[in-house]
Amino acid sequence: MYEVGPRKMPEVVKDLLADKQWKLSLAESCTAGLAAAAIVDLPGASAVLTGGVVAYENRIKQTVLGVSEEILVRDGAVSEACALAMARGCRDIMKTEIAAAVTGIAGPDGGSPDKPVGTVWLAVVSDQGEQTRKLQLGGGRERIRRVSVLNVFNLIRQHLLT
Repeated sequence: MYEVGPRKMPEVVKDLLADKQWKLSLAESCTAGLAAAAIVDLPGASAVLTGGVVAYENRIKQTVLGVSEEILVRDGAVSEACALAMARGCRDIMKTEIAAAVTGIAGPDGGSPDKPVGTVWLAVVSDQGEQTRKLQLGGGRERIRRVSVLNVFNLIRQHLLT
């Protein structure tokens, strides 16, 4: 699922972005830059990645990415609305063709009955439209963060192929 032939998902996304001559920007909360690092690990990353924002605190989501206080109060930082606002804000400030966002609860603390540890929201936005995906993951903090990165690249890939 996270490889296409012998290539890993970040490489597939990098190549799709290069083919379209598109630049990507990333807004990350619970993954704290892991998605950006996965692209930067690849040769040619500068042709497809503009930058990223690690918005771990709500204050950064608001002041840098433009997530409204209303969204944070009504829906919370781990929500579809917040993920979309993060991606939209990132795309706006970075002036990229496409942006993606990840926000979630990696644990071991911070979960609630409504949003248990492992709840993650992903969003991708471009002129082609917007896509979101909710994940409910298990397996501990490291696994939740790693699987979230793989899933955001898969969502970007699907978006680029539509």
